Amino acid sequence: MMRLLLRRLRRLSPASGRSFSGLPAAQVRRTFLDFFRDQHQHLLVPSAPVRPRGDPSLLFVNAGMNQFKPVLLGTVDPRSQMALWRRVANSQRCVRAGGKHNDLEDVGRDGTHHTFFEMLGSWSFGDYFKEEACRMAWSLLTEHYGIPADRLYVSYFGGDAGSGLSADRETRDIWLDLGVPVSRVLPFGLKDNFWEMGNTGPCGPCTEIHYDHVGGRHAAALVNAGGSELVEIWNLVFIQYNREADQSLRLLPQFSVDTGMGLERLVGVLQGKRSNYDTDLFTPLLDAIHQRSKAAPYGGRMGAAPDAQVDRAYRVVADHVRTLAVCIADGVHPGMSGAELVLRRILRRAVRFCAEVLQAPPGSLASLVPIVAQTLGDAFPELSREADRIADIIDENEGHFLSSLQRGSRLIQRTCLRTDGGPFPAAAAWSLHRDLGFPLDLVDLMLEERGVQVDRQELDRLVSHDQKMRAEQQVDARPRLLPDVLSLAALRHAGVPHTDDGPKYRYHLENGRYVFPACRATVLALYDGRALVPEVGPGQRCGVILDQTCFYSEQGGQSHDRGYLMSGCLREVLFSVEAVNRAGGYVVHQVTVPDHLRTGDQVELHLDQAHRLSCMVKHTATHVLNFALRSVLGRSVQQRGSRISADRLRFDFSMKGLLSSAQLQQVDRCVRDVVSANQDVHTLEVPLRLAGAIRGLRTADEVYPDPVRVVSLGVPVSELLDGGTDRETSVELCCGTHLLQTGSIQDLVIVSEKQQVKGISRIVAVTGQDAVQARDMGRALSQEVDSLSARLSGSAPSSLGSALQFSKEASALSDVVDNTPVPQWQRRELQVRLRAMLRSIGAAIRKLEARQAAESAAALLRRHGQTELLVDAVETDSPSVLMKTVNQLSAAAPLSHVMLLAHQRHSGKVFCACQVPKDSPALAASDWAVALCCRLGGSAGGSALVAKGTGSSGDITEALRWAEDFARKKAGR
Repeated sequence: MMRLLLRRLRRLSPASGRSFSGLPAAQVRRTFLDFFRDQHQHLLVPSAPVRPRGDPSLLFVNAGMNQFKPVLLGTVDPRSQMALWRRVANSQRCVRAGGKHNDLEDVGRDGTHHTFFEMLGSWSFGDYFKEEACRMAWSLLTEHYGIPADRLYVSYFGGDAGSGLSADRETRDIWLDLGVPVSRVLPFGLKDNFWEMGNTGPCGPCTEIHYDHVGGRHAAALVNAGGSELVEIWNLVFIQYNREADQSLRLLPQFSVDTGMGLERLVGVLQGKRSNYDTDLFTPLLDAIHQRSKAAPYGGRMGAAPDAQVDRAYRVVADHVRTLAVCIADGVHPGMSGAELVLRRILRRAVRFCAEVLQAPPGSLASLVPIVAQTLGDAFPELSREADRIADIIDENEGHFLSSLQRGSRLIQRTCLRTDGGPFPAAAAWSLHRDLGFPLDLVDLMLEERGVQVDRQELDRLVSHDQKMRAEQQVDARPRLLPDVLSLAALRHAGVPHTDDGPKYRYHLENGRYVFPACRATVLALYDGRALVPEVGPGQRCGVILDQTCFYSEQGGQSHDRGYLMSGCLREVLFSVEAVNRAGGYVVHQVTVPDHLRTGDQVELHLDQAHRLSCMVKHTATHVLNFALRSVLGRSVQQRGSRISADRLRFDFSMKGLLSSAQLQQVDRCVRDVVSANQDVHTLEVPLRLAGAIRGLRTADEVYPDPVRVVSLGVPVSELLDGGTDRETSVELCCGTHLLQTGSIQDLVIVSEKQQVKGISRIVAVTGQDAVQARDMGRALSQEVDSLSARLSGSAPSSLGSALQFSKEASALSDVVDNTPVPQWQRRELQVRLRAMLRSIGAAIRKLEARQAAESAAALLRRHGQTELLVDAVETDSPSVLMKTVNQLSAAAPLSHVMLLAHQRHSGKVFCACQVPKDSPALAASDWAVALCCRLGGSAGGSALVAKGTGSSGDITEALRWAEDFARKKAGR
């Protein structure tokens, strides 16, 4: 009775507190974060970058929970700050384009879809659950934002008999207790109100809060109906189950809450706008677009309304430039694969709408970046810091695409005229995509505007074939055997201690050689891919968890160690370690067991010491390279990724263009100075807070443990902490295995430097003997180029044969220089010299060919005179000389139909070239050449005036006779 009375009182009570109608977007965001921090003790954590951290299943961060997956999956490093989080809140920047969640093609068609958006989120990890989450949400919306309660509806999970799940009545009752009328608390099924991370993993029921834009009515029937009048604004997920591989559900040992509310939609509600594009998140951009375009002002029209296409273009450009700015600031640049390819599609869509629909001049898209920084910079200050760089990258990519856009538009126009209203050929659409870089959805869009549809079935076949070919080229990697969230919880519940991997750092130098002490361990757990088991049998793959290990697990860009385990009782049986990974503080050694292995068994761990040492060399060398790049290029250079393996190192860094040859040599000298100085490599575990204050510290986009390992060169970490030195040196947060002295690197050579995408360069380098060999090869190739240059300078080629031989030698040497590991600065210099030689030889060849062609043409004219039909053979090995001879004959006798053949007696091959007068309608050169060459088993091509081809024949006389007869018949002579 008392509960019923409270419900009635709540329904009658007006929303307390100030009404925030018309609240600016920045204040909406701030109110959300302040509410959870100040009133409910949530820790505010920064937004993660839109490039996912260590999650290959995602192209972009597309939800607020992405960065918290390690917590939800139980794999979080127990030494990290994240492992201590219980209540957190943030505003996460998200991108939904490509992959499972893809809003790209819907952007612009309505007022709510975006490729970039902000997700306001709050989380509880094993702290509060359903009641507190619902109360917080209701309080924020109705009391702090002032949204009238009679505009809100809530949905909850109504159960699913097929899954054996009962209705979430607990959540239903919570809403009723908060005063929501029973007619506004609505049950829905799995599709709408049950959240799942993936096919397997954490999941649970959710409850959603919906807002009615109209109000003053009963609109329960419109909840989840897909209309624009009643929209979902907040989703509260209660993560309490784990979906197993067999699709069954098991309760999680720790329940969590994950709530998400899109900022753009919430601002629309609070500012009284049905379309997000009418809010202050977008209106400054729309105004700026209008100022730069020749279009009418934005009018908000949609669908089939007049000028709706122009307003759609406004929305697309405003959305896409936000996405481009945020992604580029986070290190994702337009490129050719993965997330970079998706961003390239977004940029090209925006450029096309800007140029063709809004008729804005080149550079307009990039000029919008400061407006994006102005509207989002208070939440994401990196946008303001990086605004100039972002604009440069957009501008450069826009310029590249505009020329392709013009060619593509002309091709579409011509093809549409040829098809005369029929389907657009799939081959033409695929050519636009493959050859000109048009995203297929952009092709569809351009055809849609012309009222034309592509041959969808054939295009799908071409796309499917391309995907199949790409899949076949990819190496089939075996899946990792990592314990799932329930198995990790079972380990913790059973008191299994985290793996002590300190022994991986316990090595020392002895008489100039690295010594890796033996390591003995006990098998604490075995994971067979489904569950923890006490024993595995012969041939079975499993994950082995030990009490301690000297093996390095893959992390921080460094490859895992290799080696084997040896059972204490079966010393002749070796358990080869295929991979080493970390999960929730446990190091998991992946093995395929040749014999029985049980928990409690004693094992000896044996490293592949050569592999480990090579990785140590490459990792320390990477730190030296990072320091050298910063010394040469300045502090603005940022690491964008690295990969360290036993054979080479790869290092990605921010750079507008390629390094010059001089800069590469400067970096080379800096690296060699550090190596030759044989500096000591210092390491120390330091509280994360203190480490962050070290001057000159280099960090990567990773979640670091606390305390964290600091690695410095030449200067002890303790001195750097005390601030007792002004010496510039390499100092980084790093968990990798390193050399003890830099001299062990011996040498480092950059053998490649390329721009992966605009603004990101990738260096590949080798060390040790590989580096010595690269320098030796560089010197040898330099001598070969010197020798060829001297021969050319000594005497210019006097005959076409000798000139062609020089060209062949220079081209072959150029290929060797391109594909041999040599210092990159030296490769660049040798390539410049070889290109100059090839230009000089090419000029000589053209001159000699013209002279030879003139001699042949003069001889033929003396033999045949001015005749209407000239068919003959000439002695030459050069198709170019043959064509030039035909051209000179036609110039001397413009009314002649000329065909010349050159028979290569050693191979039987026949070169053919022909030319006809401009007013020769009866005989086209292409028809003449194709007819003869097809008869000779070859092929030909060209225009109505000039053509050439090849074939094979043992009897050139018969071929000449047939060609002459063909021409006479065609000409009617």
